[in-house]
Amino acid sequence: MIKKILVANRGEIAVRIIRACREMGIETVAVYSEADREALHAKLADEAVCIGPAPSKESYLCMERIISATIVSGADAIHPGFGFLSENSKFAALCEQCSITFIGPSARVIESLGNKQEARNTMEAAGVPIIPGSREPVYTVRGGEKAASETGYPVIIKAALGGGGKGMRVVYSPEDFEAGFQTAQKEAEMAFGDNTMYIEHFIQHPRHIEFQILADHFGNVIHLGERDCSIQRNHQKMIEESPSLALSEKLRGKMGEAAVKAAKAARYTNAGTIEFLLEKNENFYFMEMNTRIQVEHPVTEWVTGIDLIKAQIRIASGERLSYKQEDVQISGHSIECRINAENPEKGFRPSPGTVRGMHLPGGKGIRIDSAIYSGYTITPYYDSMVAKLSVWAKNRKEAVRKMRSALGEVIIEGIDTNVDYQYAILNHPDYVAGDIDIEFIERLKRGV
Repeated sequence: MIKKILVANRGEIAVRIIRACREMGIETVAVYSEADREALHAKLADEAVCIGPAPSKESYLCMERIISATIVSGADAIHPGFGFLSENSKFAALCEQCSITFIGPSARVIESLGNKQEARNTMEAAGVPIIPGSREPVYTVRGGEKAASETGYPVIIKAALGGGGKGMRVVYSPEDFEAGFQTAQKEAEMAFGDNTMYIEHFIQHPRHIEFQILADHFGNVIHLGERDCSIQRNHQKMIEESPSLALSEKLRGKMGEAAVKAAKAARYTNAGTIEFLLEKNENFYFMEMNTRIQVEHPVTEWVTGIDLIKAQIRIASGERLSYKQEDVQISGHSIECRINAENPEKGFRPSPGTVRGMHLPGGKGIRIDSAIYSGYTITPYYDSMVAKLSVWAKNRKEAVRKMRSALGEVIIEGIDTNVDYQYAILNHPDYVAGDIDIEFIERLKRGV
């Protein structure tokens, strides 16, 4: 068993990992930037090491400083959380070279799945349905136009090494392709340092359905059901739930089998997520695989009773999965809302500042994942998410009501948040009816 873990992250996910380690009797080391000196994760860990100035590239993205902190502290493993270096194959390889256990898949797997084009080819070879699109990387406008013509409009232009909605543009006609491609490619180069693109047919009005995967080093792979992540803005998820109203038991089984097949084809280990787009006619297509723990993992923990962070650590320690697919039972319904320091009425402008006072809801079936506290200063350097509010109830109708009630109790003074915006979504007739897709927020903005 791993004895000491360095948490290479910050915020609520760092706190979440530290708490799981405490329950497992594992020592923890936090790393923090100068801006995070008073951060909760730095206070909760057994040890804390400052790794540089506020900018991420000089601290949380600085591989050498994180590796040095791991060696000096005597930690034998690193948990990367999500974001930052969690899907960086070079960082995973560096851990391997330094005999540090990376709590996640191997560097080779991260690299192969991080390249969206290569991942598509792997899934197609394994018989997993993929969205029609380019088979080779695209670097030029002319190459992209050819691929788009063969795929059929509308198309979506994507960064091959991208994520988080960056380096993506939807194009509906050949006349608009050149401008869309150049904009997406420039954005990809700035965000990821790589201008490799690929082209996919743009599926209109789909749901975004993802399946949680656990895979050990002995070839055992299971899925823990699905999460419906269709409520999103600019390709960034806002509200997630499990299970999805769109899936019958038959379809759930079919998609779950495809997810397991995809993980096996990639020779995957640890926790990961297979993401699909689902059409109303029940056709579904592989979109990508996230090689890390997800922000929305609490909803899966609610409905399965399985602690995903602890599962990650046990798998990384060399343990076999202690349950089989037939042992996984989905119970009740869970919803998660991401609470961000931003102002929806001013174009979702970030709202850094000091939390003067706060009240967060509690009670049966309510969970808060957060790293803020009264007096804590939210800086402008990092992601704007300050808390995740998740609820569980015996069915979706009760879960929606419970989430409304919980959101109504949230008080965070000193900053703007998106709580009222989330509350409005939870009260929208289409959301209540479960009639949602990835374009829901766009329709909401247009007042449709």
